[in-house]
Amino acid sequence: MSAAALVAAFVFNGDEMGYLTTGDGVRLFFQRVGDGPKVVLIPNGFHLLDDFQSLSHGRTLIYYDLRNRGWSDHVSDPAKLAGGVHNDVDDLEAVRRYFGISQVDVIGHSYLGMTVILYAMKYPEHVNRVVQIGPMQPYAGKQYPAHLMYADAILTEVFSKLGELQKERESVDPVEFCKKFWDILRMIYVTDPADAGRINWGRCELANERNMMKYWNESILPSIKELNFNDLSKAQAPVLTIHGMKDRSAPYGGGREWAMMLPNARLLTVENAGHAPWVEAPELVFGAIREFLGGAWPGTGEKVTSID
Repeated sequence: MSAAALVAAFVFNGDEMGYLTTGDGVRLFFQRVGDGPKVVLIPNGFHLLDDFQSLSHGRTLIYYDLRNRGWSDHVSDPAKLAGGVHNDVDDLEAVRRYFGISQVDVIGHSYLGMTVILYAMKYPEHVNRVVQIGPMQPYAGKQYPAHLMYADAILTEVFSKLGELQKERESVDPVEFCKKFWDILRMIYVTDPADAGRINWGRCELANERNMMKYWNESILPSIKELNFNDLSKAQAPVLTIHGMKDRSAPYGGGREWAMMLPNARLLTVENAGHAPWVEAPELVFGAIREFLGGAWPGTGEKVTSID
């Protein structure tokens, strides 16, 4: 990093934290954990920080907030939001450049599982290995057969409760509304209700996170709907796709489709897990990630030749 960049960084409890600036002037907040020679970038990863600590042994993990998210700058200029998911791709590259790393491993959860593939397509020379966890399906809105989706009574109940909560939006303090929202929503991300308390993704104290759905609906989702993944030949980096069969948020069929379409991919299926498979099968998930980032395909990985 340059001397000027160091001014925006500080060290707390051994981890470097600070701000870096993208090409269009948006500041992104980051935290660097570990000091190993292999570097892993984890966009939008602060909700994963505690659970993913074991991956830092022998590696450097760099977590950062996306633009208009978390502790990163609030962006009011529409021109700096118009790119949607494409901004996330270029911002990932800005993070790599800031730290001066030639090649990185990247981990993307949920819709960031799609973003890291876009990054591997646009900047293939800078990508070593890619991990997708519960990735959003390649074609937004695609309906899969029932055995490749997981829609149960809990999902119906959560949507009903969220509908009722919306009626309170104007009368409830925004922070309290956000907390109530996540108290309901967290149930869909795990299969065992007892694990729901481990889903602490709301970060309701941050205004960017309280307003996240507006940004998602107006900028991110429209850009995703315009994507075309008919030619993934540029994404030659090895990809490990990890997907829970009982994922209510991102259908398991999407994980199979990614692993089938990508030129160099394997699928780790986690049978009794949802959108946060590391919560319910930590040894399986983290063991596979460590093996993969170490340079080998995990024995639990499947070469997918059919979506079924």
